[in-house]
Amino acid sequence: MDSEQSISKIYAIKTTASQEQAVSDMIARKEHPAIHSILSPDSLTSYVMVESDEPDAIGLIIEEIPHARTIIKGESSIEEIGHFLTPKSDVEGIAEGDIIELVAGPFKGERAQVQRIDEAKDQVTVELYEATVPIPVTVRGDQIRVLDSGDR
Repeated sequence: MDSEQSISKIYAIKTTASQEQAVSDMIARKEHPAIHSILSPDSLTSYVMVESDEPDAIGLIIEEIPHARTIIKGESSIEEIGHFLTPKSDVEGIAEGDIIELVAGPFKGERAQVQRIDEAKDQVTVELYEATVPIPVTVRGDQIRVLDSGDR
């Protein structure tokens, strides 16, 4: 077997909308030796990515799966889907001056303005609107929801 045949490729499978997770679970249950990995990221609607060295095997498997429609012609590389594999920071897209709402913690439901962002620690320092004395409060990025982006 030469090296070109042993390199597996990534194929996109078209699915029924909102059935990506169900399709990927059904493919995983088949436990076919030609299928190496399955990816169904939340940001990719109606598609499941499958790593395999035999596209014909994928075709046979998806014939038996109800919400799997077809294999998209062509193949992808790991570089093309790499952005789905890296975690997104919770503070990405938040800027100083944004109006936010705290969705967890002791100040849940309070509105605040972003004062500082620490991307390395995934934390945001905010100043509460309702407080009589402005006190900076540092919270995790997953504990806030942006209500209004300043200039954007």
